[in-house]
Amino acid sequence: MSLFKRHPLGRSELNIPEICLGTMTFGEQTDEADAHAQLDYALEHGINFIDTAEMYAVPTRVETYGASEAIVGRWLQRQSRDKIILATKVAGPARSLEWIRGGPLSMDRANIHAAVDGSLQRLQTDYIDIYQLHWPERNQPMFGQWQFDPEKERACTSIREQLETLGELVREGKVRHVALSNEHPWGISQFTRLADELGLPRIVSTQNAYNLLNRTYEYGLAETCHREQVGLLAYSPLAFGHLSGKYLTDSAAPGRLTRWPFFGQRYAKPNVTAAVQAYADLARNHALTPTQLALGFVRSRWFVASTIIGASSLSQLKETLPATLTPMHAELLEAIDAIHLRYTNPAP
Repeated sequence: MSLFKRHPLGRSELNIPEICLGTMTFGEQTDEADAHAQLDYALEHGINFIDTAEMYAVPTRVETYGASEAIVGRWLQRQSRDKIILATKVAGPARSLEWIRGGPLSMDRANIHAAVDGSLQRLQTDYIDIYQLHWPERNQPMFGQWQFDPEKERACTSIREQLETLGELVREGKVRHVALSNEHPWGISQFTRLADELGLPRIVSTQNAYNLLNRTYEYGLAETCHREQVGLLAYSPLAFGHLSGKYLTDSAAPGRLTRWPFFGQRYAKPNVTAAVQAYADLARNHALTPTQLALGFVRSRWFVASTIIGASSLSQLKETLPATLTPMHAELLEAIDAIHLRYTNPAP
């Protein structure tokens, strides 16, 4: 019997495990043999929820575009497809990804259809359980940006057109449920309103960063998603490894941030190190590792439908997966909030 609980997702019939295995290291840091071992290990422990994306592996480059999906797809051939909950994402514009459909220039009907067909081919499956828009096409702050700037407005595909296209994919049987990622309250509200008004598929979740260094979800999204019945798939629970505490003692410790320094710009901000130190001290005062504190905290939140954890190796997954089960008692949560009030969202 699995130790992990299962939660309903949005208004769907999906019942997802509270932990999801992320795959963005597959094909870059993680070779195929280790990736398949991780997938096997997760499934053995009741984690049948797998998240990937067409643009993975990360950091993104032309040589590894689609590699994560392809690795998952080859593993999927050994599984009972109906026992796996598979999520992937379509890459949007406004980032330098010229090797993905020439930009992509927009998230219009042609781009979304081309993206889903490519993902289905790489994943070697007839359908995707949860299909997510990886980030909004419209102007909004994301990936470490923290201010909305109306001067950066640009032409973009309407939310209605995006939702209508997703509806086509559902009717065609290529997608079971639709979802968002890196969204803000306004976007959630618009997608749910238009779905209800036009009889289009309702989003079941949003995949957003959430961790001890970035609790911005709590300010507007928590209420919006609760009232609209949209689940949170929380990614980066360890804040790119910062919350493991490993960079406190060795700034050159092995990891994505030392291998690709540009990759963690979201965390190159004042008070990040001070906050990490405070959380690490708190963990040790309660006989926990910093990893246990960080992962246990995210799993404990009432609004988190599933916590996405990723690992560069099977040995790392064997450490982090049990750590998510760390119980959080009232005194510990109060101490976490006290640190949060002192170092409020240093890495939004």
